[in-house]
Amino acid sequence: MKKKNFGRVGVFAGGSSNEREISLRSGKAVYNALIQEGLDAVFLDVRDDICDIIKNNRIDVAFIALHGRFGEDGSVQKVLEEAQIPYTGSGVEASRLALDKVASKQVFKDHGIPTPDYIVLDRDSFYAEGGIEDAYKIGLPAVVKPQLEGSSIGLSIAKDKHSLKEAIDKAFEYGDKILIEEYVSGRELTVGILDDEPLPAIEIITRKGVYDYKAKYDDPQTKYLVPAPLEKEAFQKAQSLGKRSHAALGCRSFSRVDMIMDKSGDILVLEVNTIPGMTERSLLPKAASAAGVTFNKLCTKFIENALNHTREKNETTKSV
Repeated sequence: MKKKNFGRVGVFAGGSSNEREISLRSGKAVYNALIQEGLDAVFLDVRDDICDIIKNNRIDVAFIALHGRFGEDGSVQKVLEEAQIPYTGSGVEASRLALDKVASKQVFKDHGIPTPDYIVLDRDSFYAEGGIEDAYKIGLPAVVKPQLEGSSIGLSIAKDKHSLKEAIDKAFEYGDKILIEEYVSGRELTVGILDDEPLPAIEIITRKGVYDYKAKYDDPQTKYLVPAPLEKEAFQKAQSLGKRSHAALGCRSFSRVDMIMDKSGDILVLEVNTIPGMTERSLLPKAASAAGVTFNKLCTKFIENALNHTREKNETTKSV
């Protein structure tokens, strides 16, 4: 598909989630890339006015760079579908499942995809019944995180009972349900997916051993090894798990799958990101670059896939 046939591209960024600032960074990087490619693009800072934005801006396709709730939970995708505007990335249901850590964990288990053990805590029940004993069932150390946040927001590693209670209180600040997950010591890996196929795996090395918000976006000592220095079998296993996880959730076009390799060499899937970061530090662009796909090409490919998906969907509808 020629770029001139893309029409006007609206880059949706910002949003009102806890990841607003990162989303703005991603959106601006994407917008600049599209302008450099000669596309007709407009940068749209979205808050709670998406319907007005769609109404007031004539766009032919939406590039979604909204991270976190609303952007990644299927909400904006549903609005765009109702407006009959093609959009980049996964559809409504896949987006909802991937952002919901409880739902995606169940999908992984249903599809035989290895993932760390976990329990789910409900805020009202926990504080009403003093459910701290349930929280100990996973053992310590443990990973505590909100059900519906990305970018490791609200995530903590609890090493003892006191820090576990603090981590639980912190996670409940972001929603009514949280996960307490088995802590797996090992190598942090991520596999980007492009055109529904795995890109080279990346290994992430952090100063404190935790890939949290600060390590992702602020710490200059965080290192990314591209491609990950793994044995061939382990490298291929990581890619296979990435592709399987992407498919199990029903994702399309692209995503990023985070996982960890334990000391025995077993790889466990942590989560799938349907709208990965597109900043200068982001992992999907790094993996694409290792596969020979430039940042600008990556952005235009997302749009091309969105338009092709809509065209194929329309053709299928007509033939029924």
